[in-house]
Amino acid sequence: MILDDKFKFKERGTTLRTEILAGVTTFITMSYIIIVNPGVLQKTGMDFNAVFIATILSAIIGTLIMGFVANYPIAIAPGLGMNAYFAFVIVLGMGIPWQSALGSVFIASVIFLLLSLTGFRQALIEAIPVSLKAGISGGIGLFIAFIGMQNAHLVTSSPATIITLGNFSEPVAYMSLIGLLITIVLLVNDVPAAIFLGMLITAILSFCLGYISLPDSFFSLPCDFSATFMQLDIIHAFSPNLLAIIFTFFLVTLFDTTGTMIGIAEQAGLIGKDGKFPNVRSALLADALASTIGAILGTSPTSSYVESGTGVAIGGRTGFTCVVVAILFGFMLFLAPIAKVLADVPAITSPALIIVGFLMMKNLNKIDWGNLEESLPAFFVLFWMPLSYSITNGVGAGLIIYPLIKIFKGKFKTVHPLLYLFMVLFIIQFILMNR
Repeated sequence: MILDDKFKFKERGTTLRTEILAGVTTFITMSYIIIVNPGVLQKTGMDFNAVFIATILSAIIGTLIMGFVANYPIAIAPGLGMNAYFAFVIVLGMGIPWQSALGSVFIASVIFLLLSLTGFRQALIEAIPVSLKAGISGGIGLFIAFIGMQNAHLVTSSPATIITLGNFSEPVAYMSLIGLLITIVLLVNDVPAAIFLGMLITAILSFCLGYISLPDSFFSLPCDFSATFMQLDIIHAFSPNLLAIIFTFFLVTLFDTTGTMIGIAEQAGLIGKDGKFPNVRSALLADALASTIGAILGTSPTSSYVESGTGVAIGGRTGFTCVVVAILFGFMLFLAPIAKVLADVPAITSPALIIVGFLMMKNLNKIDWGNLEESLPAFFVLFWMPLSYSITNGVGAGLIIYPLIKIFKGKFKTVHPLLYLFMVLFIIQFILMNR
């Protein structure tokens, strides 16, 4: 079978049917970005429809490269946190034109791409100890579950305690609880594709109860996106006040995507016992190319998606999962009304995120909790990711604390030099963030 030879289904213990289900599941859980990303970036003055097309095209290109070249089930699309930084901090907060901000994204992405070609990122991944890799995976799991709980309105903000239980009488909350219960029942009974079936049943129930309205039109032709295509201003991006922004884009993209890749690959069992990440350079190149192309098309930085864990959780193990995701993104070019319906119903996707968060906890058994030198840095990664609402902050905490502990234990020679470099960079980053 041609597909089996290309994607190694048997070798990785999967099937074509499982990969298709994994791709559909991953797409559904991340489809919100199709609406959310242009919705955020239009606040900067960018055209909604143009960003809509740019979002889909950058996702298709990056995800296909990941699938065909790297053969990993890790989808790529514009990152939700980075678009907020782009819009609210750089453009609206600092008053920088969105064209110059896109130029900064492009420059940071090119640096990112060049470092991926040199093997720098691969060396960094291999330099990170097993305990931190497991902590990153578990931290992303907690982060995903937290996002799912928020989207489901199962938790909400509180002026007294910062966060508290949500109002379960709200339709979003109780429909999410119903979806979560359905998914749990399917999961504990070993029903294949339990997460996907849970979302499907929840969607049907939501429609029957009137919480989903079918759009007036199911199809629409792709719109013109010349309003953002090739509109980046690279020259002004080199101005002194934007150099720090380029550095921030680079640092956040590096560790958001690298951290996510480690977490998803650990979840899928694709990282060897020696901690090596097979074919990692191709995976990193896919990520870097997508971000570079995205800036040209007219969108904020792309990222490897934590929602890829939903597909991995139901058995996705190869790049064919990404091929399915890319195909479905392609359909969205013509099915914008349907995309909006899916993106606007958090009760469908939130239970999946919560369950995936739980499933990613299994990697914590790789941490030697009796060894404080290894377990304390991993704990702070776990602790910081969801509470600071940032994968980068969690990774940064671990990469600062781990080398410091080794230094004060007199074991500084056991730490890879790259970890010292990023310890210093993250300290600088945290100082700059709080000025």
